[in-house]
Amino acid sequence: MNMLKMLTYMNLIIVVVMTAAYFYQLVYTVVGLIFRRAKPEPETVRRHRFAALVCARNEAGVIGELVESLKRQNYPEALFDVYVLADNCTDDTADRAEAAGAIVYERYNKVKVGKGYALDYLIKRIKEDRGGVYDGYFIFDADNIVDPNFVLEMNKTFDRGFDAITCYRNSKNFGTNWITASYSIWFLREARFLNYPRMLLGSSCAVSGTGFLVSGRLIEENGGWPFHLLTEDIQFTADCVTSGHKIGYCDRAVVYDEQPKTFSQSWHQRLRWAKGFYQVDGEYLLPLFSGIFKNKGKGRRLSCYDILMTIAPGMLFTLFSFMLNLFILISFISQPRHMAMLIAAEALRFVVFGVVNFYIGMVAYAFLTVLCEWKRIRASSVRKILYIWAFPIFMATYIPIALVALKRNVEWKPIAHYSAKELAVHGAFKEG
Repeated sequence: MNMLKMLTYMNLIIVVVMTAAYFYQLVYTVVGLIFRRAKPEPETVRRHRFAALVCARNEAGVIGELVESLKRQNYPEALFDVYVLADNCTDDTADRAEAAGAIVYERYNKVKVGKGYALDYLIKRIKEDRGGVYDGYFIFDADNIVDPNFVLEMNKTFDRGFDAITCYRNSKNFGTNWITASYSIWFLREARFLNYPRMLLGSSCAVSGTGFLVSGRLIEENGGWPFHLLTEDIQFTADCVTSGHKIGYCDRAVVYDEQPKTFSQSWHQRLRWAKGFYQVDGEYLLPLFSGIFKNKGKGRRLSCYDILMTIAPGMLFTLFSFMLNLFILISFISQPRHMAMLIAAEALRFVVFGVVNFYIGMVAYAFLTVLCEWKRIRASSVRKILYIWAFPIFMATYIPIALVALKRNVEWKPIAHYSAKELAVHGAFKEG
């Protein structure tokens, strides 16, 4: 009976701790529901000078469309330059980018492989050739399509003094299948129920891969782009938060991103993300934890706690609690029948309770996200509703990914991208 009580208390403690640790995200969700779309920011007198940076590896099929969308920006052409780094390319990415109007550099380095190294190289080449002439640098992926007002809207937010700004990340191919839809829901949720509330509450936002702006002064302070882990975006975010730099969010600046459409591609990409998060954990968990108690200033302590919870391996902690219950269940199966049945009931109750609540919680988040972002999702109504129910399955696949990433040596692997015209044939994307 003592073991039964201990198991019951242990499970209760696990539930309470996990609920308390992530309760702030429920607050974010409420804020995101109460406060609708941000009002248009006032026009700024100053038009800052920006550069768009794109590091592309064998992206000949999509690079032209990205550069063309950047060249169509509703922003003074003299104040906005587009740079493409053809990184270790074996196709005609460089030629297509140049034909579309970009300033092109090429890099061949089989040792320092990855977006972080490529960005650092490109930034330093631009400085050598042009000097420190830019107030800020936009960073995009080659498969993106950028809304015509993107730079104009980001300029308004940038004028408020942020060191970096992230955007509203939408998808080119939400409606392709349950995998692309699940990715899309995740990024839409991040925009609506994480970054938007963070902005309203004065906390630092988080950069997510593409479509973000970094100030020239922060680039100078960092001596370029010294973020070379597998997830250089979250590394940059953690570094900003621990060093007191605030990342803003611009809800009206929209970038369309292409999501992987096969499970194999998704597995390899998320495996890299998981490994990258472990790398960031190793470098920033302690600084973020200490920042919760030491940092002063508006939103800095909340920012440290928020990003700490974002990079903390919560999935592994949850899995450990499940495995511990199953271990106790197996260990006591040979005990007297009455005791074994009681312990089995408690252990199974915890596991089933956890699985059911995980599924319901993920469906609820997906439902709220799709409902709130309904008009901005480029897919049929049937697909929007249908893929809500698959979202928890997608999220559950992070469990084996997180376990494999603990041991496996992970490297970057290319993902095939398709032009907006190709996606439009399948009804996945329409510009305008």
